[in-house]
Amino acid sequence: MEEWMHMLRAAKEWAHEAGEKQLERLESPMKMDSKSSAIDLVTEMDVWTEQFLMDKIQTHFPGHVMRTEESGFYEGSSEYEWVIDPIDGTVNYAKGLPFFCISIGIRCQGETVAGIIHAPKLSETYEAVKGKGAFLNGRSIHVSETSRLEKAVLGTGFPYDKGNDTDNNLSHVNQLVPQIGGLRRLGSAALDLAQVACGRLDGYWELKLKVWDVEAGLLLLNEAGGKTMVKEEDKGLYVAGANAELFSALTKYIQR
Repeated sequence: MEEWMHMLRAAKEWAHEAGEKQLERLESPMKMDSKSSAIDLVTEMDVWTEQFLMDKIQTHFPGHVMRTEESGFYEGSSEYEWVIDPIDGTVNYAKGLPFFCISIGIRCQGETVAGIIHAPKLSETYEAVKGKGAFLNGRSIHVSETSRLEKAVLGTGFPYDKGNDTDNNLSHVNQLVPQIGGLRRLGSAALDLAQVACGRLDGYWELKLKVWDVEAGLLLLNEAGGKTMVKEEDKGLYVAGANAELFSALTKYIQR
């Protein structure tokens, strides 16, 4: 476990350094391109941040496996694997909205053992090590105690192909909105999970996600006392999470 802590401390230091660069770059126009759709963006800072983190890992932890959003999968000889989203919430970042973050998850023999989510514009750093709880800026966090849907505020998101594929989460939204207290759409799966972990949101669900979107956030939520669901589907991961009291009520409405 000490090795996990060592890697988490390194990831935290690098995320803060990269986050400062991201904030500096916001002050001037930047190059960006589209990927799967017009709103599925990648900026020059996505690319820079990912390469910065990969260089750090290769220097300090040679042989470690890496799985990244922009560059793909890098094989290694180690039992450790780093799962990296350099900017989760790229559209927010490009638009100047504060809800974006660097998300880094660390696996050992396929199990997630450490994770960090750093939101530089919000000055918030979420971190967790398996079996050691979850923390926000060094303070222990826990999920909410909301047990009834009519009092719950939930988070969700929509896939980039929402205009071309009817499997776009709207049916679940239509089912849930009359039953719940409120719905929020932050535009970052990692930050959505973090908000559930610290009790600001009561639950969250989304479909067609990638592993780098949720790797750190799922560990954080579980360590904060929450309950999570991850299903591998043809078009990506289907993810839900909430406090234990609310989880069964939420998942009843979003069965697939």
